This record gives sequence, structure tokens and C-alpha cells, in this order.
Amino acid sequence: MKKQVTVFGASGLVGNFLIQELLKDASVTKINLVSRIPIPNAHEKVVSHVIDFSNETEIENCIRNSTTVFSAIGTTQAKVNGDKVAYSKIDYDINLRIATRCLKLKIPQFQLVSSGGADATSSNFYLKLKGEIERDVFELKLPSAIILRPSLLIGKRKEFRFGERIAQLLMPLFSFLFPVNYKPVKARWVAHKMNAYSKLSLPGNHIISNKEFFKKM
Repeated sequence: MKKQVTVFGASGLVGNFLIQELLKDASVTKINLVSRIPIPNAHEKVVSHVIDFSNETEIENCIRNSTTVFSAIGTTQAKVNGDKVAYSKIDYDINLRIATRCLKLKIPQFQLVSSGGADATSSNFYLKLKGEIERDVFELKLPSAIILRPSLLIGKRKEFRFGERIAQLLMPLFSFLFPVNYKPVKARWVAHKMNAYSKLSLPGNHIISNKEFFKKM
């Protein structure tokens, strides 16, 4: 089946690998690449959209007729200078806005990259926020909602994150000591699974835990 998909957060680690997966997939005929700033990507299948993420109409225009909408949108404390309100506006508000537009337009499938350990009752700000967006996306009762919970992502980012880079170098050395749900996972494996799940009929709500990224599909 020929597919038209939309990707939010393509400039990030998982999003970048996801675009590579989709470009190689012959069943994907059109990729709507949505961002706040222009992202160079000269390919006949890609249509770039630079939008205001607070504008619901602009979001709708990007996702209309998509078979799957992927969101890998997220920020860091460093990028928002530790401002938790600004952090929430990106990780929570934008993702929920995308999901509600998917509901309105009856998009067959919505996928969201969350985080291992996400828990709306957590005392940790980051994990609590991730848990809250998961909960509220699932409460929308979308035709198909798939939330992916990777652990520490391994891969080369465009921007340098000192703490994460150190963790990426050290944790794989000791990953055999961790339960599979906490093992570092390659970002390209997550992207590969996202594309694979987009080909499946999975009605209802689904959590994809970290251990799933280590399984063949």
C-alpha cells in the first residue's frame, strides 16, 4: 500500500534516522517534513513545511491525508535554560496539539517518541511530563496510538550534548549489567521499528518498551 506520512521532529536524533528509513521505503510516496526552521532535504518524496506549532490549522494542513503521523519532538533543559514552562510547551503542548489534530482528521495512526521510565506520578520532572503526555494522548482514543519508550539513545546528534555524549560512551560498556528495558539503544533501531509499526494494523493504544527495539521484526 502506498503511504503518505508526516514527520515532526525530523532534525532530532531519532527523527533524522526515521527520514532515512522512509526515504528507502518504496511504499512511502510522500513525506511531509514539519519544522519551525527550514531543514535542507532535497528529495522528490519530501515536502518541507515550516510552520508555527501553536497554529492548529497549519498543523492540520501538514498532516491531512497522512496514513501515519510521527512525532519525535522534544527539547532539553539546556535549550530552554532550565525553564520548565518552556519545556512543557514543547514536549507536552505541541505533541498534544498534533495528536488532537490527528483525531479531528481521523488519521489512521499516530506515533510518539516518549522515554523509558515515563510515569505521570513520578517526582522527576522529565519522566512525569513524558508520562502526562502519554496519558493524555491515550485518553483521546485515536484510531491507533503507538508510544515508543526508548532508553538512552545511541547515535551522533547534530548538536553536542556533553553529559549525553559521556553517557553514550560509557553506558554501552556496562549495558550487559542492565535489564533490557534500561539498556542503551541505537536511535536507528528505534526509527526502523517506527517505520515497521507504521505498516501494521494496530488499533487502540500501544506502548512499545525498550526491549522491543532489540527484537527482529
